[in-house]
Amino acid sequence: MIDLLPDAVLRLDGERRIVEANTAAATLTGYDVADLLGEPCGELLDVRSKSGHPLLDGDWHPSARLRTVRLIPEQEITVRRADGTDVLAHVTGRYQRDADGRVEGAVVVLRPVNARRHQAATGIEIVSTVSHELRSPLTSVKGYTSLLLNRWDRLRDDQKKMMLEQVNHDADRVTRLITELLDISRLESGRLVLRRQMVDLAALTNGVVEKVHMEYPDLDATVEFPDELPVVYADPDKIVQVLTNLVENACKYGSPKGLRVDAQVDATEVAIAVHDKGEGIPETDVSKIFTKFFRRAETKPTGSGLGLWISRGLVEAHGGGLTASSIPGEGSTFRFTLPLHAFEDLHA
Repeated sequence: MIDLLPDAVLRLDGERRIVEANTAAATLTGYDVADLLGEPCGELLDVRSKSGHPLLDGDWHPSARLRTVRLIPEQEITVRRADGTDVLAHVTGRYQRDADGRVEGAVVVLRPVNARRHQAATGIEIVSTVSHELRSPLTSVKGYTSLLLNRWDRLRDDQKKMMLEQVNHDADRVTRLITELLDISRLESGRLVLRRQMVDLAALTNGVVEKVHMEYPDLDATVEFPDELPVVYADPDKIVQVLTNLVENACKYGSPKGLRVDAQVDATEVAIAVHDKGEGIPETDVSKIFTKFFRRAETKPTGSGLGLWISRGLVEAHGGGLTASSIPGEGSTFRFTLPLHAFEDLHA
């Protein structure tokens, strides 16, 4: 059946040897299917990342050590063909694990870059969207700083404080937009680096709620975490980014009133959920909200349409998952998980 697929498909065993390949894989690599079978994928095809770093050379990607990681994020790679020429391809796939979570192999799908020319348009759309989002805060910063410089002696202290607070807020917004732009590049190329440390999720979440409260003074939120919530091995800046996006979205698209953030723990992971009491999301849109650039027509606030897509990518890079559920007329819940044993898995 895999010979009917238009994309190249390779199935690898636990030692990253090719044990199955389809006709499209033979076309892409220039090798006959029989010549591919049994060969080490990284060595035979000289697989390299966009930066030239060898892949599948002696081990899986470090993230595979996390038992919860099953998907291989899409990225651009270079493959050496049988005739010695290089071909650029986008690759994605899924790890195959045994009952104990050990990697037994993987199925990878490759598509030549020239078959994805629509991504050039996507890049233009990203630039256009982010440029539009940057214009508003930069206009505000320019206006207030000019006013402060030209009328400093005529402004009251409370007016100066208000303007400086707005400049500080808009500067934070610009910083976040630039961070999102960088995250898009890193997530798509597989070059996202997590600076992990042991993180107290309760303290981090309370800090996020307090900060969002400064932007939404009518925010009424409760944080309900177990008393003995374990710490997790994660990048605190990225988790703050995810939580901030979810809480702000709940305020903008749901309601700042009655918002609740809670946590649950089981043997393998901790889950944090943001619940709002807004109008909810139609069932037809729930499956689309994590799509890049998706914005519901019914919502008044504008945005880049990138926040949830980036948040899911950041959570998955940690070995977790981000999901959404909603009951129209009652509210929505966004829930993400983080593995509890990431430190042991990554440093075993």
